[in-house]
Amino acid sequence: MTEVLLEDLDHVGPATAQKLKDAGFTTIEAIAVASPAELANSAEIGESTAAKIINAARQSADVGGFETGDLVLERRKLVGKLSTGCTEFDEMMGGGIETQSITEMYGEFGSGKTQIAHQLAVNVQLPPEQGGLGGSVIMIDTENTFRPERIAQMVKGISDKHGIEYDPEEFLKNIHVARAFNSNHQILLVDSANELANELKNTEMPVKLLIVDSLTAHFRAEYIGRGTLADRQQKLNKHLHDILRFGDLSNACVVVTNQVMSKPDAFFGDPTKPIGGHILGHTATFRLYIRKSKGEKRIVKLVDSPNLPDGEALISVTTDGLGDA
Repeated sequence: MTEVLLEDLDHVGPATAQKLKDAGFTTIEAIAVASPAELANSAEIGESTAAKIINAARQSADVGGFETGDLVLERRKLVGKLSTGCTEFDEMMGGGIETQSITEMYGEFGSGKTQIAHQLAVNVQLPPEQGGLGGSVIMIDTENTFRPERIAQMVKGISDKHGIEYDPEEFLKNIHVARAFNSNHQILLVDSANELANELKNTEMPVKLLIVDSLTAHFRAEYIGRGTLADRQQKLNKHLHDILRFGDLSNACVVVTNQVMSKPDAFFGDPTKPIGGHILGHTATFRLYIRKSKGEKRIVKLVDSPNLPDGEALISVTTDGLGDA
């Protein structure tokens, strides 16, 4: 199948194609899943023309139409599974963290969310036979929590586990980290992530994992009080859909960490609730609640999933990384 160029689409001339590329719409698939308003603003064209371009892109990319369940099942076979390195955790997740979906991890500080994110950044680079996806990582760091030393410790851990001497520097070269300084910057970094993923698409290490740690920290700090809630949720909603689109287009795993708040009026059950409200609850494909147990042990609870039963897994977080408890 020959690749369709932007210039080949109806209603797209060389000038419009260049404007679309400059705005980050470098592939037919990216245009096919865009909204007319988004495209119209980027390429300085009318919304009706933008709608026609999107329609042409959908026909070329063969997305956006109805299809039968057996075809969907066939396409689901392309979904990859990234191992966490913990047997119980992987079994609970139906084989590991799924590509083309958002996995949200929430829990109190020190519960191990960032540790799991670091471990996945290492595991994704392993070949599929060792539970990885043979790809590189993009990490959007909002709280300055990325630690290269931790990656080196985890690489040593998997070297011991598999009996193969891995080089920590090689692993670090495949982790692309960007520090987000505010929520607007965080949103823009997803566009940069798309560009980077396109650059690495046909290399030996295509991007197979996007980590946002933490998704809600800046939104929580910048939008204070009930009066700003609607604006915050709208912005967060768009950000989440951009992230989900990244996962679809790159067939990559998307892992986001989330902060929690305490509900002091909750008389029964756990008073810990994730930030982000219903918007995040509905957009995240898998929701994991992580809480501390004794010593280095952590309990990971699957709270929400479209196809898996709720469950709990006990893991341990050690110097060498994640392991079975």
